Amino acid sequence: MGFVPKAKVMEEEDIRRVVRRIAHEIVERNKGAADLILLGIRTRGVPLSERIAKAIADIEGVEVPVGRLDITLYRDDLHTLGQPVVKETYLPPDMDGKNVVIVDDVLYTGRSVRAAMDAIIDFGRPATIQLAVLVDRGHRELPIRPDYVGKNLPTSREEKVKVLLKEVDGEDGVLIGYEE
Repeated sequence: MGFVPKAKVMEEEDIRRVVRRIAHEIVERNKGAADLILLGIRTRGVPLSERIAKAIADIEGVEVPVGRLDITLYRDDLHTLGQPVVKETYLPPDMDGKNVVIVDDVLYTGRSVRAAMDAIIDFGRPATIQLAVLVDRGHRELPIRPDYVGKNLPTSREEKVKVLLKEVDGEDGVLIGYEE
């Protein structure tokens, strides 16, 4: 069993452009980068958040703190996972009063984002929590909407979206396909 690609919907250059656009939108909405924190959801949200932070630094000349968030213990399907593997979470100190942007690769049902918000609230009280995603594929089960979207990609429930990032997969791209 494995992923069978049907089409490549984003190339490396598309992802680079989208990351830069999202960085500009974040800076514009937050009137600068002074009180920003980016939190990447493991796994691919982490390198995306680092790329966005680099783009913001290029635009504003400000280093934005970046954190890594493992949402495993906050998932609502934890009981179905067997023995969960928890990876490192690193949150920048003092999130209170900051504008926190959760970064993830694909937004689907919204359950991962809900878990991320629960985790963040356990560690502080940000002024705002915003959401940036590379791909929004629809089919929400919870009332969650991204603030920043790289690409809206309507899919059927049977289709899968696979994001590839150099830092994790050795190449950049977004594929749509099926599980066999």
